[in-house]
Amino acid sequence: MSNESNPFGGMSSQYATNVQYGGATAQPTAELIKDTTTATFAADVIQESRNQPVLVDFWAPWCGPCKQLTPVIERVVQSAGGRVKLVKMNIDDHPAIAGQLGIQSIPAVIAFKNGQPVDGFMGAVPETQIREFIDRVAGKNGAQPEIAEALAAAAEARRAGDLQTAAQIYDAILEQAPETVEAIAALAELLFEAGDTVGANEVLARAPDDKKDAAALVSVRTRIALAEEAAALGDAAGLERRLAQNPGDHQARFDLAMIQNAAGQRAEAADNLLAIVKADRTWNDDGARAQLLKLFEAWGFTDEVTLATRRKLSSLLFS
Repeated sequence: MSNESNPFGGMSSQYATNVQYGGATAQPTAELIKDTTTATFAADVIQESRNQPVLVDFWAPWCGPCKQLTPVIERVVQSAGGRVKLVKMNIDDHPAIAGQLGIQSIPAVIAFKNGQPVDGFMGAVPETQIREFIDRVAGKNGAQPEIAEALAAAAEARRAGDLQTAAQIYDAILEQAPETVEAIAALAELLFEAGDTVGANEVLARAPDDKKDAAALVSVRTRIALAEEAAALGDAAGLERRLAQNPGDHQARFDLAMIQNAAGQRAEAADNLLAIVKADRTWNDDGARAQLLKLFEAWGFTDEVTLATRRKLSSLLFS
């Protein structure tokens, strides 16, 4: 990405010279494949994925395709030279995580990197597709520890508010490894948040065809689309006046939720859409629930507001 189109400036020479592919180290099977529970999921998956990609296989004893997939995916993971780890979760015994991630059919395999779900597939797919999947999430040439380290450094700079450094590191990563989905998504998100929607879309367009549907990229594209929709809805004050006069004005509440989301008021947006779901599921063909699902997609599977709102939505739907 050129400096002219990047409001954060040029790339970091430190990472431009140091970010390179690394070699994988073979590990014992016991370290590569394990079962997890709701209580240990954070350590086994979220934390461990900050070191290397972790595949989570959601399965159940009664699931025939799960029994077909398990030996195949275990064999591929064992032969991947330590590039990924496999964690298996029985959703009969531990349904909460699958529910929070919106998994509706099994087997389902979700890849986590740097604490976030980044890609996945469903069904008992052939071994060749599993190998291609691992190549996408882990790279064909090894575990890439230097890239993982750079991604972690960029994330830390972003948390500290040093957005220029974060953008420079992401730019440097893409110079060395242009197919790195996490860097593409993060850089596009930074540009979008800085008001450069054109630049964000240009970065997203650089994703290779076989990775365009990765969860992280879908999330950013959805955020951009939602913001563009919200921009055409006017101001929040007018909608709030309409609701004060008529609390049953679902369209005003829906539009207000869109504006709140664009302004970063996620919890408020979610509560307004939940209020519509509670009052009238049939409104606009269950449009409030459908919009909540779009917001979950934009916020990410593990976002705190996503998780809290999913629980509230489930309570409404199944109470």
